[in-house]
Amino acid sequence: MPITRMTQLMKAAKSGTKDGLEKTRIAVMRKVSFLHRKDVLGDSEEEDMGLLEVSVSDIKPPAPELGPMPDGLSPQQVVRRHILGSIVQSEGSYVESLKRVLQDYRNPLMEMEPKALSARKCQAVFFRVKEILHCHSMFQIALSSRVAEWDATEKIGDLFVASFSKSMVLDVYSDYVNNFTNAMSIIKKACLTKPAFLEFLKRRQVCSPDRVTLYGLMVKPIQRFPQFILLLQDMLKNTPRGHPDRLSLQLALTELETLAEKLNEQKRLADQVAEIQQLTKSVSDRSSLSKLLTSGQRQLLLCETLTETVYGDRGQLIKSKERRVFLLNDMLVCANINFKPANHRGQLEISSLVPLGPKYVVKWNTALPQVQVVEVGQEGGSYDKDNVLIQHAGAKKASAAGQAQNKVCFGPPRLFQELQDLQKDLAVVEQITLLISTLHGTYQNLNMTVAQDWCLALQRLMRVKEEEIHSANKCRLRLLLPGKPDNRSGRPISFMVVFITPNPLSKISWVNRLHLAKIGLREENQPGWLCPDEDKKSKAPFWCPILACCIPAFSSRGLSLQLGALVHSPVSCPLLGFSAVSTSLPQGYLWVGGGQEGSGGQVEIFSLNRPSPRTVKSFPLAAPVLCMEYIPEPEEEESRDGDESHTAADPSAAAHPTICLGLQDGSILVYGSVDTGTQCLATCRSPGLQPVLCLRHSPFHLFAGLQDGTLAAYPRTSGGMPWDLESPPLCLTVGPGPVRTLLSLEDAVWASCGPRVTVLDATSLQTQQSFEAHQDEAVSVTHMVKAGSGVWMAFSAGSSIRLFHTETLEHLQEINIATRTTFLLPGQKQLCVTSLLICQGLLWVGTDQGVIVLLPVPRLEGIPKITGKGMVSLNGHCGPVAFLAVATSILAPDILRSDQEEAEGPRPEEDKPDGQAPEPVPVPSSPVARELTRKKGILLQYRLRSTAHLPGPLLSVREPAPADSSALEHSEEDGSIYEMADDPDVWVRSRPCARDAHRKEICSVAIISGGQGYRNFGSAPGGSGRPAPCGETDSTLLIWQVPLTL
Repeated sequence: MPITRMTQLMKAAKSGTKDGLEKTRIAVMRKVSFLHRKDVLGDSEEEDMGLLEVSVSDIKPPAPELGPMPDGLSPQQVVRRHILGSIVQSEGSYVESLKRVLQDYRNPLMEMEPKALSARKCQAVFFRVKEILHCHSMFQIALSSRVAEWDATEKIGDLFVASFSKSMVLDVYSDYVNNFTNAMSIIKKACLTKPAFLEFLKRRQVCSPDRVTLYGLMVKPIQRFPQFILLLQDMLKNTPRGHPDRLSLQLALTELETLAEKLNEQKRLADQVAEIQQLTKSVSDRSSLSKLLTSGQRQLLLCETLTETVYGDRGQLIKSKERRVFLLNDMLVCANINFKPANHRGQLEISSLVPLGPKYVVKWNTALPQVQVVEVGQEGGSYDKDNVLIQHAGAKKASAAGQAQNKVCFGPPRLFQELQDLQKDLAVVEQITLLISTLHGTYQNLNMTVAQDWCLALQRLMRVKEEEIHSANKCRLRLLLPGKPDNRSGRPISFMVVFITPNPLSKISWVNRLHLAKIGLREENQPGWLCPDEDKKSKAPFWCPILACCIPAFSSRGLSLQLGALVHSPVSCPLLGFSAVSTSLPQGYLWVGGGQEGSGGQVEIFSLNRPSPRTVKSFPLAAPVLCMEYIPEPEEEESRDGDESHTAADPSAAAHPTICLGLQDGSILVYGSVDTGTQCLATCRSPGLQPVLCLRHSPFHLFAGLQDGTLAAYPRTSGGMPWDLESPPLCLTVGPGPVRTLLSLEDAVWASCGPRVTVLDATSLQTQQSFEAHQDEAVSVTHMVKAGSGVWMAFSAGSSIRLFHTETLEHLQEINIATRTTFLLPGQKQLCVTSLLICQGLLWVGTDQGVIVLLPVPRLEGIPKITGKGMVSLNGHCGPVAFLAVATSILAPDILRSDQEEAEGPRPEEDKPDGQAPEPVPVPSSPVARELTRKKGILLQYRLRSTAHLPGPLLSVREPAPADSSALEHSEEDGSIYEMADDPDVWVRSRPCARDAHRKEICSVAIISGGQGYRNFGSAPGGSGRPAPCGETDSTLLIWQVPLTL
């Protein structure tokens, strides 16, 4: 290629902005002859997507190279250079791998005579590889330009934004990922049926320098975006505030995360369609199940291969068999996985196995409302024992003895019986011990020492039995299903099915999804959300929150109390059973505060430790509650810095969680949590008795925003009382109007007064800067919520919300909420945002019309730009949404540990894999990645359906060690197997996945909205709604349960 043309191309790519990329595209179209547009439509692979076809053999861009390191660089600059080197090396290796797929495999296979693989199959196997290579070749050219001038500019973020924000990138990667399982199935089938094809693959692999298989090369696009995200996170961590590249890197992280989430969702939908199609094929066309599956109204919520077990009367395992279990939005289907030998030699018929996998034979299907999860030892309240006969699935018939006692013992329930026997024996032994203590003589083997040994031995046996029961519940899913009535008595017969799940996470997932799917069938959730798409598809995604209950906020209804605020005070409840943990609302207490204008206030406390919330306490106050703040116990590091001697001298003085209330009469009250007696620990009055509009805490202060524009700061103290409320607070004047909202960040506090926001240093409380969030002086900032590196704000007038950068204070995005609600509120001209909340990648927006809007935002350290159309809830309030609050609790970590992990014990820190291999596995193994997956959700969790069920060797990345092997076999020593089982948390052959090994907690989440009355917007075009369970003016709480993120 002439040098001048390459220079033109690099000049166009220099800026790396979208404008620069546009110049690059124009330069490519007009000046460079080695790229050309296609004029004709080709085969399925060559559909015209508006892409440029790349003749890869001719692209010879100069390899990006960093010059020698200049003197005087800071340690961060040195690290940034190293990370850039990793990006360059990683991208170069990736592009080379894509070229090898085309040059070493696709092209020879297309040209080979006689053909080892037909042209049609070749196109299916290598679908979209060319287009992916094109995207990254262009990125590599622009990267060369950036690397050449790195020491002068040190900018890379905007190049990622420009290169990967195109819809073209999403399209080609989505096609590739969705086709990957099909491509691998074709390769596997060809290896088994065409010796020439297998020989070709082995020859190519032996000739390659790194001996990576075709599978190892083709899995790399699956891993590319997680690798980019990790590299950019490292780069951002080493980019100081104020650096010109920092905002660009945050935006780049946002683009890559958004791309990853969209690929996830598209892959999930593609898999759902494929699984339902496969299930439909296995059902007779005339059956009622076939009509249900083909109606288009079914959503697949969960699908997994589980092991069904059948036990005898003595608890012994009689048989076990793998079943495919499908959880649809309104039914549960269990199918046999059917491999039928097709020839006289008993070999499996390959054509029945690929490309879509095994055929199913439906064993049973049941409507969801009739399915019950029954835990070992908790059978008592699950069903009506007097009117139901229980028969075990797989047993020929219930034994006469079993029917007579109405009790069938099989498997783990036997353990519960044995525990009860031990408890009875212990009671007897304790009585014997009392009798022994009354003996006057001394006898061998009949004394108090021996008797106490008996007691201790029985207690040890009971602990072992309790652990066995706990372990049995961890991976056993016991379902009670309806059967046909008994012929003689006419009583209904229920049968029990016991499945073994691959791990405790899978069990939790099944119990949680079953519970929420049942709630989802209630009238108010049919549908509960609408997606305002142009194609009018109103199906809400499977992860959307589900309305669990609607309750009056105050028990004394006659007072017409107005809602002020709500906080959740979490508690851990170790006594909860396994299923209760998976289905219950987040453990703890809801504190609801309010009152009557010009009159007194009221606090109502609800317990969430039961299946439905119930009031446990309520008490009146002198004035209405305007705001509340939950203050957790100080972190261990903070408490160490405090006065240790004080704590040691008085253990009761240790700081417990507290709840702070701000009242209209200027009072600030501090209460202990419910489990410490809910006593009022301290009280004080604000300066000038000004109404307390908002409360926020930081590690150093409790902040109160007052009506007259003052910010009062109460310093933290050591000991039992967290804040010094007795001394006069430090008062700062924020502005002439009321301080409507406060936001506490890591190193700063934001306070709003009118349209301006003042930023204060969190420690010194010095004003750093202030900025105007709205151009209208009459408008006030009423709400601020933070996510990543951005803050979303709502205002006292208008239907828009705005996004500001936490570091530069730059205005980054504005969204008009009214456009999302026009189809729900036709003719509604004015709309105002009255509440905001960000939780688990979703921005909740409450309005003065009672409508709640849900908008997706990224979860990582990037900018929380709104990236989709979002959803609108059909359940809302009759008046303004007074508040949106979140309740969270962490599930006990021991529940997640498998039996194997418990046997091995905790791994020492130094044994944990924390390095990145040259070819990282798709599950991140670096500490950054573990932190990312633990706290922020999992990115690019492609559920690649395994080809492990197919005959032949497992696909692996590298050739096994023995050189004389006649096939590409799987080696147990090979540590880089990429093929995943149906559950992405489990490797083929049960290798534990790195992410699973470090998953120590799961967060249970519920969202609570408060407002006047309850209204359903979906029953009539005018939105009049169904009859409400509460009066239209009664203060009401709506509680949404969010599916567990597993």
